[in-house]
Amino acid sequence: MAKQNNNKNKLSNNKQQAKNKSKAHTTNLKNKLRETKQTGVIDGVFIYTEPLTIAEFASKLNKGPAEIVKWFFTNGSMVTQNQLLTEEQMGELCLEFGYDFKKETTVTKENIFETFDENDDPKDLTLRAPVVTIMGHVDHGKTTLLDSIRNTNVTDGEFGGITQHIGAYQVNLKDNKITFIDTPGHEAFTEMRARGSEVTDIVILVVAADDGVMPQTEEAIDHAKAAEVPIVVFVNKIDKPDSDPEKVKMELMKFGIVAEEYGGDIPFILGSAKTKQGIENLLETLLLISELKDLKANPNKFARGTVIEAHLDKSRGPIATVLVQNGTLNIRDIVIAGGTFGAIKDIEDEHKLKIKKVGPGKPALIVGLNEVPKAGDKFMAVAEEKMAREIAEAQSIKQANEARQKTQTFTLDSIKNQIDAGELKSINVILKADTQGTVEAVRNSMLRINIEGVKINVIRATVGTISVSDVTLALASSALIYGFNVRPNAQVRQKAEEDGVDIRLHNIIYKLIEEIAEAATGMLDPVYEEKSLGEAEVRQLFRHSQVGTIAGCRIVSGTVPRASKVHILRDGIVIYSGEMSSLKNKKDDIKEAREGQECGITIKNFNDLKENDIIEAYKIEEVK
Repeated sequence: MAKQNNNKNKLSNNKQQAKNKSKAHTTNLKNKLRETKQTGVIDGVFIYTEPLTIAEFASKLNKGPAEIVKWFFTNGSMVTQNQLLTEEQMGELCLEFGYDFKKETTVTKENIFETFDENDDPKDLTLRAPVVTIMGHVDHGKTTLLDSIRNTNVTDGEFGGITQHIGAYQVNLKDNKITFIDTPGHEAFTEMRARGSEVTDIVILVVAADDGVMPQTEEAIDHAKAAEVPIVVFVNKIDKPDSDPEKVKMELMKFGIVAEEYGGDIPFILGSAKTKQGIENLLETLLLISELKDLKANPNKFARGTVIEAHLDKSRGPIATVLVQNGTLNIRDIVIAGGTFGAIKDIEDEHKLKIKKVGPGKPALIVGLNEVPKAGDKFMAVAEEKMAREIAEAQSIKQANEARQKTQTFTLDSIKNQIDAGELKSINVILKADTQGTVEAVRNSMLRINIEGVKINVIRATVGTISVSDVTLALASSALIYGFNVRPNAQVRQKAEEDGVDIRLHNIIYKLIEEIAEAATGMLDPVYEEKSLGEAEVRQLFRHSQVGTIAGCRIVSGTVPRASKVHILRDGIVIYSGEMSSLKNKKDDIKEAREGQECGITIKNFNDLKENDIIEAYKIEEVK
């Protein structure tokens, strides 16, 4: 009887502690949200807390929006009164109208994920599991390594092991835990970084011992370095007769990945994902790095973390895989995830087992949100549904405004402004070219540019067409993309436009170097650039003794006008540039062909066309 009373008292105390924690968190959050400082002109200083639209800014200064719009027009920009001003633009306008300016940091429903924080008492912090991402070239064994690590940790009581894919999972080694994020590719890893979600503590770079460094290996190195996290190299497939681990070590040295035995600081683990050789050594190395990093979190507070992936289930509704980074997520907690919210109805681990709570460093699948969040969205638990709804609505509006107002994040024109403001210390560049010789020549020329106070940092220099991976890395690293004699396809151009990434295309080395050098010195003049109009894919070839090669094409994007200039692309590489001789539909001459139409095209002074070549139509126009 006494034992039952003790258990009841213990349960009652736990409930009371949870209630007190909830009340303190809610009071703290409400107080922070109420501490909105006055904005506007105060004692000759314009005080603001976040970016404003032109109309809102004008109202704070007691001016008409037309006056602000006119200022932009005289400085070469066309804007509307609903356009969101950046902090730099507000600073320029304040100086123009004779005011000093100052930003006050305050917690709002829009910036709550970035600004709201609770100071943790050091005694409340406990060690958490490291979060690890596995990257590398296709066919080098990433998936096999993941499966081997998971199967190594499966026990008989776990119903045969992994029964569902949730995008992340946790393994145990000698009473220690390690969390693995199973990203579908480097782009997904960098997309999360681009959205401000830094979730990875360590990257495992998988390289096959019989294959060595390959293009995607180089990409993985670029992404890992840009994330500024420790790298561990797993040299896979050493059980193969033609394996050469030393060759792998020597090749990786070219990219600054130097093994510890060669005087570097990168651990190299030799093994075989297939036979599970070296896996225990790999896990122990991860735990050692984690111990050195002293990764800690406070489990005794409301959960915060990041959405890893999400989808809509027909029977259960929106489902999200989340990584808890601080605090503990409990069933029935009310959660805000980006622009979505809801009370958690179910929590499952990677084995599809129902669990009641998730601590720091652990992933889980949650059910109960009102909509599907985006991968990379931050989440936090709160105590009141009304507060969650209001914050989620504000976040949703913020995301919509950001999508609508998105402009180029890092362009040649913006370089001059940042240099003038004394902000720019380095220019990050991604270089793609048609041959390795060209890559080296252009890269070395870029690195020789000597501008006081500005460093040219080539974060990727590879052979091949410009890819989606290049765009996501550029977005996450605020980089320019330079293409030499290569072209992006329609999908890549659209992605770059949506993300505001500047792609510069050249076919003369000295002009490329001259352009970036002038930008670095703040002397960039108005330039002319190519504007892609449309692409035609060669489906069939016809030979005519008098006309030459006729390409039977289908327009795969945009519009191809008869009078346009053209590039002939083969595997993304420009093999010829010139003009069209004719554009026909059946036997009739036409002025243009639109997306989805079929047509016949002949190229002036060029007959060496092949099936699957891309004919890109473009025009030259002045950049305004």
